[in-house]
Formats: sequence, structure tokens, C-alpha cells
Amino acid sequence: MIQILLLVIKVSIAALIFATGLGSTMADLTYLWRRPAQLVRSLLAMYVVVPIAVSLLAKALGLPGPARLAIFVLAISAGAPLLPRKLSNLGRAGYVFSLVVISSLVAVVTVPAWMELLGRVVGREASLDPWAVARLIAKAFLAPLAAGMALHYLLPRTAEKVSDAILKVAGAVLAIAALTLLVLARSLLFQVGLVSLLALAATAVVALAIGHLMGGPDPGDRKALAVSCATRHVGLAMLAASVVEGAQTTALVLVYLLAAACVTILYLKWGTGGGAQAR
Repeated sequence: MIQILLLVIKVSIAALIFATGLGSTMADLTYLWRRPAQLVRSLLAMYVVVPIAVSLLAKALGLPGPARLAIFVLAISAGAPLLPRKLSNLGRAGYVFSLVVISSLVAVVTVPAWMELLGRVVGREASLDPWAVARLIAKAFLAPLAAGMALHYLLPRTAEKVSDAILKVAGAVLAIAALTLLVLARSLLFQVGLVSLLALAATAVVALAIGHLMGGPDPGDRKALAVSCATRHVGLAMLAASVVEGAQTTALVLVYLLAAACVTILYLKWGTGGGAQAR
């Protein structure tokens, strides 16, 4: 049953990414390339500041080795945050979409680099093949996104209508499947321990705070970057954790997803400044 739910989740995510491509244009794709300062600030927040801050937090809390390693793996597994612009009210549409794409491409380099550094620090083999990361991102993210954008180019009006329908259906299926998976895997939550549970929630809070502080002057962009910093690429986290012996991969990833969802909902409800979306 769990394997079936995982498959449903993967298909739902692919459908959401495809639908996002259906409703996006080349202007959205190149938004951040035309704003290099904002691009650099966003990537620094996601791939440098968050991993360092979370690593220091895990060390300060005195977490057991497996939990500390797994939290680090989660911290470096940014990229491809699921932020379909028609389902969110975060920042400018171009900023959200461009950040999703560029951060996914950057992950091909940053995730293996962080894993190599981890191996040197802990004195064990923890290398990750960049090609494995590239294949994962190409298959799970870039392919459905490119297919959606191609259809948008050929049939723009139809694509917009279909995009809305797919986003609604796939979003609902994803939510139901994820909640069902958490219920079925609830025994894993007790294996993690209270301290590690709190640490995972704290990790999400720290990531949100970093994104908010580094998001720039626009309130909407700050929220978009905050959620991007707190969102993990589950596939990358699983791939990276597979080379770290002793990490309770499935349990910790599931717990983090739950913790991040809770703190993100609270964060998005905090304050009323959302920033208008612009094309």
C-alpha cells in the first residue's frame, strides 16, 4: 500500500509540474536571469545559508549522529520547490517560476558538492554522482515542465484552461495521498524521538526565517523565497540519504514534510502583505 501511495505522489507531483509548465511562458523562465542580484541572493539563501545554519542548529542541539546527518541531508536537498503559481499567492509569477527552474538546475552541482564536504567532515564515504542528481531532476522535473511549456507555446489558450484543471485535481490527489501515507507510516514517527521531531520543526522555522530575511524588499518575494528555502526536494533527499549510512531516511523525510507543512501554513497566515503577482 505504501509503495502504491508513493507512486501516486510521484505521478501527482509530475502532473503539477506539467500543469505549471502549461501556464508559464519564456518571460517567466528568464525572469531571474534579467535580475542577477536577486538571483544570487536567492540561491545563496537556499544553497549556502540554510545548510550552514541548519548544521549549526543540529550541532547545538546535540542530536544523535543519524538524526544530525539526516537533517543535514534535508538541508542541502533544495531545488524544485512545488510552488505552482496558480495555487499560491507568493511573489511575482515570474520570480516564483524562474526560481523553481534555476534552483533545480543548480542542485545538480550543489548537492554533490555538499555531500563531498560532508564525507570529509565525518570521515566516511558520502560522495554523490552529479549525473545521478541530473538524471533525477531531468526525469522528475524538467521533462514534465518542458512538455507543459511546449504545449503552451502551441496552444496557449487551451493550455491555460487545462493547466487550471490539472492543478486542482492533482493538488487534491497529492494532499490525500500524502496524508494517507503519514497515517500508515505513523509508527515511524515514534522511532524518530521527541528531540529530533522538534529539531525538524526548528529546521523548517530557520529555513523560513532565512528566506524571509534575504527575500528583498517585496513582501511577496520574501514569502516566496521563505517557502522555497523550507521546501525540500524529496527525491534528492532520498538519493542523498541513501549514501549516508544510518540515517532513518523515510521517517525523517516524512516527519520533515509534516513539520515544514505546519510551520509554512502558520507563516503564510502571519501578516497580510502578499505582494502582487506580476507577469
